[in-house]
Amino acid sequence: MTKTQSRTAALPLVISGVDRRFEGPSGTVHALANVDLTIAPSEIVSIVGPSGCGKSTLLRMVAGFDTPTEGRILLGGKPITAPGADRGIVFQHPQLYPWLNVLDNVVFGPRMRGVPRDIFTPAAERYIEIVGLKGFERHFPYQLSGGMRQRLQIARVLINEPNILLMDEPFGALDYQTRLEMQKLLLDLCLDIAPTVLFITHDIDEAVFISDRIYVMSARPGRIVEVLDVPLPRPRVFEEATTNEMFVKLRLQVLKALKH
Repeated sequence: MTKTQSRTAALPLVISGVDRRFEGPSGTVHALANVDLTIAPSEIVSIVGPSGCGKSTLLRMVAGFDTPTEGRILLGGKPITAPGADRGIVFQHPQLYPWLNVLDNVVFGPRMRGVPRDIFTPAAERYIEIVGLKGFERHFPYQLSGGMRQRLQIARVLINEPNILLMDEPFGALDYQTRLEMQKLLLDLCLDIAPTVLFITHDIDEAVFISDRIYVMSARPGRIVEVLDVPLPRPRVFEEATTNEMFVKLRLQVLKALKH
């Protein structure tokens, strides 16, 4: 599938002056402070920061599960006020229905929305092939490896054709080799269907390898302390990219920023 075959356009994301405070038993917790972030259509942007800095809190607000205390979040120029099908979420631990096979997991969303079978079936077959699960349509989640379950989760998200993918440490629970395979899958998907991607990770190499731009956050309250463009050419091959002088330089810049 080519970029021109994607039926839903990627949209820009703008996060402007976002603060988030929570009231707890010990008083106010200041999770995020004056966060500004912009993602152009079809860009891959990663957020890197220490544990507890508010990365996932920010992603939850983009998903519509939470709202800022101050500031605003716009997708395609429209405020985000609630969850919606225009945002697809990929979690670290795949959200699957264990009693449904691969094909039925993928078609569950469009089937529940009343999409006709003659539309959702070929779409499911296309996305199952794109994520590398062709031939496993009748397998159940327990019969799949961790990487295959994550591929299935991605197919479940893609069939809804969201305007932006929100990925919360999606490969963090995988072994090293499988993680590299999933990073390659993401980059291949971005060449094929060109989604906008907001990617949360602790892995600096992963952030540099997949991203067009990296935002580095401070410890709580989370602030953006560095913004780094990643001018590495695409398509990217991990073994080549990681030995590139620019890759090494960017990796050191992220490490330095994380010490703030």
